[in-house]
Amino acid sequence: SIITPKSQTTRHRIIGIVNTPEYQVVYSDTPGVLRPNYKLQEQMLNFSLSALDDADVLLYVTDVVEKTDKNDEFLSKVQRLNLPVLLLINKIDQTTQTELEKMVETWHEMLPDAEIYPISALNNFSIDRVQKRILELLPESPPYFEKDALTDKPARFFVNEIIREKALLLYQKEVPYSIEAIVEEFKEETDIIRIRAIILVERDTQKGIVIGHKG
Repeated sequence: SIITPKSQTTRHRIIGIVNTPEYQVVYSDTPGVLRPNYKLQEQMLNFSLSALDDADVLLYVTDVVEKTDKNDEFLSKVQRLNLPVLLLINKIDQTTQTELEKMVETWHEMLPDAEIYPISALNNFSIDRVQKRILELLPESPPYFEKDALTDKPARFFVNEIIREKALLLYQKEVPYSIEAIVEEFKEETDIIRIRAIILVERDTQKGIVIGHKG
């Protein structure tokens, strides 16, 4: 999934597949969970809730700056599930040991059955421990996808997402995260891929920001 400082950057449920000679792990990356205020957020929440139905392990990723009471309703659903929960507290390089211990205690009170892993994705801290625990918890089954599959989404989808990511990073607060990109042409040639895409914004006033002065 694309990553930007804007919350709710991920809008879709995106499958990522890890294949090795010994196993296949299918990760389902969903939009961040929050109380929906409009239709788009309702749809995004539905993606997250639907992922719970076919999950074998739930990875709940938070960080040291996120408020623990932000997703009370979703967390109450998680507690009712008969599902192993690994709660990952990311960005621990940005806090103190004392603050981290308080945070772990708070999360343990909210999700008493969850296994809590303080991690730093940036510094690759404890990621191997989490991966090892995932493999221990997953049930054995035939592979769901072909051995060379990386995702269930077509290349065009990721081109759309990359363009949207660059727009969000470039314009930041000038353009809301509801900006959208649509690939209209995707041609693979011998040494180049030619792409023609359009960017959709909410209001006419935002067109000038994206296109530029006299663009």
